[in-house]
Amino acid sequence: MSLRRFRFPFADRPTGRRAVRYASLSVMLVLAACASKKSADEMVSRMASADTLYNNGIDALRSQRYPLAAAEFEVLQQNYPYSGYTANAQLMEGYADYLQDKYPDAVQQLDRFLELHPTSPDAAYAFYLRALCYYEQVADVQRDQQGTVEAMNALEEVVTRFPQSPYARDAQLKIDLCRDHLAGKEMLVGRFYQQQRNYEAAVNRYQRVIQDFQTTNHVPEALERLVEVYLDLGLTEQARRSASVLSYNYPGSKWYRYSYNMLRSEHLLAADMPVPVSPQHDHGGPARRGFFSRAWHAVF
Repeated sequence: MSLRRFRFPFADRPTGRRAVRYASLSVMLVLAACASKKSADEMVSRMASADTLYNNGIDALRSQRYPLAAAEFEVLQQNYPYSGYTANAQLMEGYADYLQDKYPDAVQQLDRFLELHPTSPDAAYAFYLRALCYYEQVADVQRDQQGTVEAMNALEEVVTRFPQSPYARDAQLKIDLCRDHLAGKEMLVGRFYQQQRNYEAAVNRYQRVIQDFQTTNHVPEALERLVEVYLDLGLTEQARRSASVLSYNYPGSKWYRYSYNMLRSEHLLAADMPVPVSPQHDHGGPARRGFFSRAWHAVF
């Protein structure tokens, strides 16, 4: 159908008083439209530029006004999605959220950044900051440790993806702390089971510490607790074997002294079991992971 043949509603012009009313209404609508357009234009003209918003956000970060910084970076992203500052604004908003302890918000923002900019030169930092968000939420050993597992996984991703980055070393240190935390949880549960005389469950917990967390500081105690449990169960040979591993790897540990004294009081000391060395002669720390693993499996 031709536009010439199409009948518009206003094709028939009203006459008289109705015409005046319609004309007035038309003028008001035109003026309102002009005013609306003028208002929108003024809003656009008042909107700060992308670089101004970004610099305002950085200044707010430096002056520790973190909510303001996050707001500036958010406005930049919403109004200048294709600006050269947008990627940095996403990263910096995640950092501002992190500094406010808004860890879930920070993770969400950093995930967005990594999804949109996986090859960014700042990707290593984004992964590291994301891992810190999980690490800061690690709960006390008395509570569920799922958060510790998530933190350790995120930190391991930093080490795996960016082994040569300046963040890898700190991430590895925090991984070791997470492992120590998880081992501490296992020891807590193991001691509870031991107190309840649920010896099988206690042994499982202590053995897990020895086998899965060999580099942590909880291994000597786990070995000593095994000596206690095996003696309570009348399994003297297993108790001696646990004490033997403890004496070889931690000869100056107080846990070996406890084990040695228990076995001596029960007249169960093996002939080749050494007398505990004084603490000042102990060089400290567990044996190397591979060697410790071989020693443990050789005995058991």
